Amino acid sequence: MSVWDDLVGQSQTVTTLSMAVADPERMTHAWLFTGPPGSGRSNAARAFAAALLCPDQGCGHCRECRTALDGTHADVEFVATEGLSIQVQQARELALLSAHRPSVGAWRIIVVEDADRLTERAADALLKAIEEPVARTVWMLCAPSLEDVIITLRSRSRHVRLRTPPTGAVADLLVRRDGVDPPMARYAARAAQSHIGLARRLARDEGARIRRRDVVKLANRIHTTVDAVAAAADLASIADEESGAAGQERDAAERARLLETLGADPAARTLPPPVRARLAALEKEQKTRATRFARDIVDRCLIDLTSVYRDALMLHLDAPVELVNEDLRPEVEKLRRSRSPVQLLAAMDAIATARERIDANVPPALALEAMAVGLRAPRG
Repeated sequence: MSVWDDLVGQSQTVTTLSMAVADPERMTHAWLFTGPPGSGRSNAARAFAAALLCPDQGCGHCRECRTALDGTHADVEFVATEGLSIQVQQARELALLSAHRPSVGAWRIIVVEDADRLTERAADALLKAIEEPVARTVWMLCAPSLEDVIITLRSRSRHVRLRTPPTGAVADLLVRRDGVDPPMARYAARAAQSHIGLARRLARDEGARIRRRDVVKLANRIHTTVDAVAAAADLASIADEESGAAGQERDAAERARLLETLGADPAARTLPPPVRARLAALEKEQKTRATRFARDIVDRCLIDLTSVYRDALMLHLDAPVELVNEDLRPEVEKLRRSRSPVQLLAAMDAIATARERIDANVPPALALEAMAVGLRAPRG
């Protein structure tokens, strides 16, 4: 057993990090982990933190490894935002924390899992702490790509790039770690396009599999403008349903915990002003989180929708590659017969444009309608 076991398909990254753990001269005070969604950026940072704190350089079973991996080690701080961005106040708190010596281990480690969501002011607040590092403090920043991180931060960090793991390696991980049946593991790894977290969810959640199938089948339903508007509404509905189901229970539990902490009566018709203020702040945070989560779901749906056009193009070209939607081959074949390669590429461009617009804060409903109109089947 090792802390590196879950980093599937990342042998070069494991070698680089293991060498840094073993040789202090290879260590640096700031690291930047990049890679496509699902490649395991934050898992790599967690494993690296555990290996740095482990007396055996990452055995995977000692107390230091276990607590570092699950986020409870006293000297490891994990930062991830459920909102749209990491604000300057939180960044200032991290900068102050980085100046403290480690309390029980050899290193104080700060992992920022969403470095691409740092606001400009927040990045500036971290810059001085990273420019003038404190001995025994290590920063680990995670982002999809170098371009997603402000240049002043990335220029002061050592870059480690992760790649998309092979689907076979992801399937093996699901079988070994999560006890998933091999056929289901292979389907989930393929349908998730090697996104480890999503593959695990598809393997364990029938509702997620049904929603994905419904999204993929939309490609053959869009013939007219009316169909396009309906398809856009369906995509928005899928996102709302999934985000609502995931958020309602958690929001209610957070509200109950806050009221309990403040000593307030949940059944009271009128709450004191300080309690109302705290509740209003919590509700604002929950709305921001829900907005981000809904956008993430829409983006995932658009990636799934792109995959069926990609598969149809591969069939057109007789490309010797595995279909993402092999389980829905009749749908892929139907799309191939109805579209030329140029039309399939145009459809993929329309979906990519919608993703860019939503990322730029265009209302998802408008971006989806414009996209769906562009996905209408050609006349004749």
